Amino acid sequence: MKILTIVAIVMLLAVFLSSKVFAQASAVPVSTSVTGQNVYSFVMNNIDGESVSLNQYEGKAVLIVNTASKCGFTPQYAGLEKLYQQYKDRGFEVLAFPANNFMSQEPGTDQEIKSFCQLKYKTTFPVFAKSSVKGGDITPLYQYLTTEAGFNGPIKWNFNKFLVGPDGNVVARYDSGVDPLSAELTAQLEKVLPQE
Repeated sequence: MKILTIVAIVMLLAVFLSSKVFAQASAVPVSTSVTGQNVYSFVMNNIDGESVSLNQYEGKAVLIVNTASKCGFTPQYAGLEKLYQQYKDRGFEVLAFPANNFMSQEPGTDQEIKSFCQLKYKTTFPVFAKSSVKGGDITPLYQYLTTEAGFNGPIKWNFNKFLVGPDGNVVARYDSGVDPLSAELTAQLEKVLPQE
């Protein structure tokens, strides 16, 4: 009789705990939910602290890049700007997401990052607020990109790149060493640019 009572208590406890976990999981706001979403489902703050819905880029090809100001790959900002200038009139955007996840190579404030990008590299493409691209404080966008977008795996360093098609789905992922102007990247970009 005692064994049955203990088993019943354990089962009730298991049901209670699983329902609590489910309730917490389903309490995620729709705008940051990753299940069944695409890139254009997310809302992020830009470098000026303004809320930006990524759905404003729907219908365009987009390159999402986690950036840093004190990295060996930082000169890629110049290539990103050149790529942006070359393709922006054909429905292309570069979205930069500064992150301090790797050896503290992005230590500045958002305003310092903004000034750095504009003064040193003359960037004109959108730069977003500094955020986390890995670990326990990863942003919902990067959680989606690294676990559900079809090119899974953690961000390993600054200047990883995700190429997104006009429908909001990721079509390619490139490591830090792939130059923004490389034939590998531009050939794929040409394929996913919106049809004129």
